[in-house]
Amino acid sequence: MTFDWLLEPLRYGFMVRGLIASLLTAVVGAIIGSYMVLRGMAFFGDALAHTILPGVAIGYLVSGEKRESLFWWALGTAVLTSLGIGAISRSGRLREDTAIGIIFAGMFALGIAILSTVRSYAVDLSHFLFGDVLSVSTTTLIWMAIFSALVLIVVFLFYKEFLVISFDPVLAATLRLPVSFFTHLLLVLIAITVAISLKAVGVALMVAMLITPAATAYLLARRLWIMMLTAAGLGSFAAIVGLYLSYYFNIASGASIVLTATAIFLIVFLLHPKQGALHK
Repeated sequence: MTFDWLLEPLRYGFMVRGLIASLLTAVVGAIIGSYMVLRGMAFFGDALAHTILPGVAIGYLVSGEKRESLFWWALGTAVLTSLGIGAISRSGRLREDTAIGIIFAGMFALGIAILSTVRSYAVDLSHFLFGDVLSVSTTTLIWMAIFSALVLIVVFLFYKEFLVISFDPVLAATLRLPVSFFTHLLLVLIAITVAISLKAVGVALMVAMLITPAATAYLLARRLWIMMLTAAGLGSFAAIVGLYLSYYFNIASGASIVLTATAIFLIVFLLHPKQGALHK
């Protein structure tokens, strides 16, 4: 009976595609999220997720019912926004959190203004906010896999450089590393990850998949590569369990995945044998 319980959802093609998309989102989000946790960039991820709203809105108006193109609009908007935030904060006249706040508010307001011109936007774009991983098409899944592989390859190739700029930017400058280049490259990788995660968990829950598994792994690991692998494993487990829960209890898949990841974090935070809150 247990075996049948596990196999039953996989008899449907949309569940298989949803499971693969959720795993891609979990792994890439955990890897990039590890850098975000170390650098204190949780607010950046949340803001970037919301700033792609005008891009998706314009894509929806242009393409109509062809929702496959929304991924490209989200990706382009996320990359341009991340580079814009980096350019403003690099000028030195404003702090990074101030630049994020300005662009976040402006872009989100622009998206709302565009959406207000569409009568059916509340229904048609509800999945944009909360995700709809079960409607992922084969084409979208292929592009998600390609960009996920691209992100992982870049992280593998520049692991040491990202490590140095994350822990000690001064040392990176001393070693004559192009700090600005790698900082902007990391921003682009975050933007790509946000676009990849859009279909699975939506804007409202996206930052949780970027931060929660990585934060949980941060409590368990002391080396970055171990933290990344742990976060990827925890995120994948949350994706699988959350998707099964959404199937059997008829709840939103994105919310189910995020709630599972949050439950894992709370268990580790409270019951860690050495640093758990209850132990202390």
